[in-house]
Amino acid sequence: MHELLQQIFSGLAAGAIYASVALALVMIYRATDLVNFAQGEMAMFSTYIAWTLVTAGLPFWAAFLITLAASFLGGMAIERIIIRPVENAPVLAAVIVTIGLALIFDSLAGWIYSYTVQDFPSPFPDRPLFGALITTQELGVIGVTLLMLLLLFLFFRFTRLGQAIRACADNYTGALVVGLNVNHLYALTFGIGAACVGAAGCMLVLINDVTPAAGPSYTLLAFVIVITGGLGSLPGALLGGVLIGLTEALAGLLFTPSAKSMFAFAILVLVLVLRPQGILGRRAA
Repeated sequence: MHELLQQIFSGLAAGAIYASVALALVMIYRATDLVNFAQGEMAMFSTYIAWTLVTAGLPFWAAFLITLAASFLGGMAIERIIIRPVENAPVLAAVIVTIGLALIFDSLAGWIYSYTVQDFPSPFPDRPLFGALITTQELGVIGVTLLMLLLLFLFFRFTRLGQAIRACADNYTGALVVGLNVNHLYALTFGIGAACVGAAGCMLVLINDVTPAAGPSYTLLAFVIVITGGLGSLPGALLGGVLIGLTEALAGLLFTPSAKSMFAFAILVLVLVLRPQGILGRRAA
């Protein structure tokens, strides 16, 4: 029973981070109707930025904030330079562009940092708490992720800029009619999404190693989560992240660690069979 509770808390910590990556994918999709296949690679490259700053001697939290700022600016630049020229092109063209972007990030990380697995120093002491049910590192990861999600909620719910982005996502034509600068809002959304995956990447490396090979797995995991929770649903991304995190943790306990991905995809297949629009997704007309 004690080991089961340990795995549940560990799964919640991983699921909260997974949800952050998926949440950014949903944000970009809702605002631009673009599915970003480079989501995981952007998270991976952000972790290398943080790793470079930390190994250069900066404190973790200073490196974390600089990484968020760099990810935000990088996301806006990607939207303006790479995504915007194909926004009116066929959907397949935009998809190919994001896949190409993912390959660029993978190759660039391997070229600059090599494909050697790197360790990332944790800002949290790894001490057991509550009878060794959870560690201070897992608790810190959950706390940072929940704080980021809370700040996003407050931003989109109570600020004029956040409400403008929501309006643009819900009704593109209506946003144009009332005079909103849609192109500017699209760039901001891409930047915020990139900052989210940057933060998630900095938390993911506390439970995984730093390696360019992590990018495709993060992207694949994000798609499993958003399709399970419902593509386009922000609450669905949170629910899907927690569900997949718990599934992986329990599968690793009951079977073998290599079975974690198999059970995550089994959940995906089950949801697609029983509810193709996802758990919290809406059926399209």
